[in-house]
Amino acid sequence: MTRKKKTLPLLEGVTIEAVAAEGKCLFHWNDLVVFVPFCVPGDVCDVQIRRKKHSFAEGEVTRFIEYSKVRAIPFCQHFGICGGCKWQNLPYEEQLKFKAQQVKDQLTRIGKIALPEFQPILGSVHTQEYRNKLDFGCANKRWLTNEELRMKSEEFATAEGTQGFAIDKNQPAIGFHITGAFDKILPIEKCWLMDDLHNQIRNEIRDYAMAHGLSFFDLRAQTGLLRDVIIRNSASGEWMLIVQFHYDRTTAETLAQSENDAKGLLQHIADSFPQITSLMYLDNQKCNDTIGDQEIMVFKGNDHIYELMEDLKFKVGPKSFYQTNTEQAYHLYCVARQFAGLTGKELVYDLYTGTGTIANFVARQARQVIGIEYVPEAIEDAKVNSQVNGIENTLFYAGDMKDILTDDFIAEHGRPDIIITDPPRAGMHPDVVKTILRAAPGRIVYVSCNPATQARDLQDLDTDYRVAAVQPVDMFPHTPHVENVVLLERRQ
Repeated sequence: MTRKKKTLPLLEGVTIEAVAAEGKCLFHWNDLVVFVPFCVPGDVCDVQIRRKKHSFAEGEVTRFIEYSKVRAIPFCQHFGICGGCKWQNLPYEEQLKFKAQQVKDQLTRIGKIALPEFQPILGSVHTQEYRNKLDFGCANKRWLTNEELRMKSEEFATAEGTQGFAIDKNQPAIGFHITGAFDKILPIEKCWLMDDLHNQIRNEIRDYAMAHGLSFFDLRAQTGLLRDVIIRNSASGEWMLIVQFHYDRTTAETLAQSENDAKGLLQHIADSFPQITSLMYLDNQKCNDTIGDQEIMVFKGNDHIYELMEDLKFKVGPKSFYQTNTEQAYHLYCVARQFAGLTGKELVYDLYTGTGTIANFVARQARQVIGIEYVPEAIEDAKVNSQVNGIENTLFYAGDMKDILTDDFIAEHGRPDIIITDPPRAGMHPDVVKTILRAAPGRIVYVSCNPATQARDLQDLDTDYRVAAVQPVDMFPHTPHVENVVLLERRQ
């Protein structure tokens, strides 16, 4: 016998109190904190509780009674459904205030260390069309909003409601994954995060595929040809398109048909968009869409594009990591270089170097820079980037950071005067932190995309280092994400 679900209440006329984590807001109800998305402090609204735990609850707004005075008009038609830009309804100045406070709260609450006065957050130069990369999933069943349900519910093959969404088995989609649901794709008509040409390319892929009967991917069944679309551009004016297919390898005939269909689509896109200088594709038979271990083939053009920063050129391949906000990345790296305080005599270790962007960016002000990165293809790009820019004082090594950065490595290459570290969201491995402490550089510049894990690592480093400067940098307008740069100086 199944347990009957308890009916959760509709709370009427509540006032949203503050911004919370992950782009949500909060208010208090009885003894609980209630988290609600797509609203701002000062909104008065009705909230349907969707989930209730011992210390918190989650809800969604069903009706706005009075809008807050601290509110902006969202510019995207997909706002409130797509989870990518949850803060479009907040004026950008308010977003920056909350991000700066988020950094301060996390470093204080988690780090529990002495901190200097924070420098004012650096806002993004552009708040629209600031990204140089977007990734779109493909699905054989699109997901629809409540409004679409009300207008056309009789046309749907099923109406499997899930917090305002339903499935339409009759129509495929290219778009973004619904928050918290790996197999749900919301069709995107126009995204404002990247130059509008990317919208034209994505929509043309969709229209051609539908007109020619190309199948879209079914993530659960692992069938369907069109699987994923990655679009990149650069300050040099180049465009890269990577189309991820899933060939039907059941028989030789089905494989041949898949290959022909894929090449037909690629040729159409090549003819329609001469701006694409790097058109690539792959056949991914895995259960997930990651491409790091996949063979990527060139259909037309080059296997890379070049990004520009100051007087440097950076080669970016299909698997390369590069900061997605190019212009703001420049300001981020300028902060890192300033914090490093280079005089031309220093040996610098650049940990998690990626394609060597920071390493090459600071190399001309250092004696030597040694970069370490997990992805071999990125390290090869880093070496090329040094060659292209005539930089001869860099060395790059590929491998797991905790396995490469060892006492023996330091004994062989020299004790670093400065370490610059820019780890992934998970922060640094404990073994890496211990090795850094034994290496005892004079300064550490810690660039982080996750101040929470940065705060944890700062606490571990606090035995030997004090935080001398903190500079938050906003790389992602309209989202709750924020980068932070910390300068650590060795205690005397």
